[in-house]
Amino acid sequence: MRGRLVIAAGALAMALTPGAAWAADGSGDQESVSQGDPRPGEGVPGYELVTLPNENVPNFQRRTVYCPHGKKALGGGAEARGDTAILLGSFPTDDGTGWIGLGRQTATDNVGISVFAICADV
Repeated sequence: MRGRLVIAAGALAMALTPGAAWAADGSGDQESVSQGDPRPGEGVPGYELVTLPNENVPNFQRRTVYCPHGKKALGGGAEARGDTAILLGSFPTDDGTGWIGLGRQTATDNVGISVFAICADV
């Protein structure tokens, strides 16, 4: 499963990078090839990075950031903050309009969670 996540993340990065392409050497291994140094989201219609700043919430409580109306989440992520913080989940909403993050701490009953979504017109 971890290999699929890495490939998916790579594919997303390639989709957001104009002038980039996949190159294969025949062995099945793939690498990223990029031309130039574009700005993030350049060439992606309606590209927008939306963030939900860190906030302490009870362990296991989901925090969700939503894309602006009419946009979908192409990707996203979350961060668990605290001395013993563990990120338990980082995934899109069921309808694809946002991103969810959740976590916990082992030494306390709350955890700091921040979440971000990469949104675009799709």
